[in-house]
Amino acid sequence: MAATELGEYLRAARAAVSPESVGLPRAGLRREEVALLAGLSVDYLTRLEQGRERSPSVQVVEALASALRLGDDGRRHLHRLAGHVPRDDVAVVDRVDPALLELMAAWPDNPAIVYNIAYDVLASNRIADALFHDWTHSRNLMHVVFTDPAARTFYLDWEKVAANAVAGFRLNHGRSPNHPRIQQVLSELLAAGGEFTRLWERHDARGKSLETKRFYHHQVGELTLSMQTFDVRSAPGQELVVYHAAPDSTDAHALKLLGSLAVTDAEPAS
Repeated sequence: MAATELGEYLRAARAAVSPESVGLPRAGLRREEVALLAGLSVDYLTRLEQGRERSPSVQVVEALASALRLGDDGRRHLHRLAGHVPRDDVAVVDRVDPALLELMAAWPDNPAIVYNIAYDVLASNRIADALFHDWTHSRNLMHVVFTDPAARTFYLDWEKVAANAVAGFRLNHGRSPNHPRIQQVLSELLAAGGEFTRLWERHDARGKSLETKRFYHHQVGELTLSMQTFDVRSAPGQELVVYHAAPDSTDAHALKLLGSLAVTDAEPAS
């Protein structure tokens, strides 16, 4: 129920706020303090968190978003839960534009993937296949992070990657919570339990942006790659991620080697 989800998100966001960030000296942000910062009554905030109040105004949501120090994605997510932003009901589109596939194929030294809102990898170029070990575990990125036994070795900053993955998946779930594929992936991950469940219960919601990831690949060793994420305008809900290394760095040389190995592995035996 949307009201319950709204209350859970407010409670989780309140728990995540550092008291020091709002000028409070002790640990733990009380409901009374959030109400004061947002200019609300404690009773009203209590009813929101408990799901007994279902229709906060735009002004109330904006005040809560500011009091809870939410970023742009978190603010929009809160408005969506409050019913101010329509659920997108984005289709989990499986077809990737052929022109985009051609563009990705033209990047021999830049791993590139396209995935949908359920994090199913719909397309990848040759060097991305090599980087992700030919997707032998799964072509769903959430499965790669949380159910592949090798994930904690492959992602050198696994905890950060895991937290960001869940926050992005939570944001997509807020957009299309009833889509069968999103529900299927969520059910599978919750059934697996462990770290995914703990992170899911934090209710973090934010999209991907420019960041750096560190990998360990068994053929070329450690790789530190920057990544850019783009919305695919021709297919709402799809995202393109492109990885690159700093020019003339050891990471760039390792990436070029990985690309060469990928080409060699793809060539038929003579």
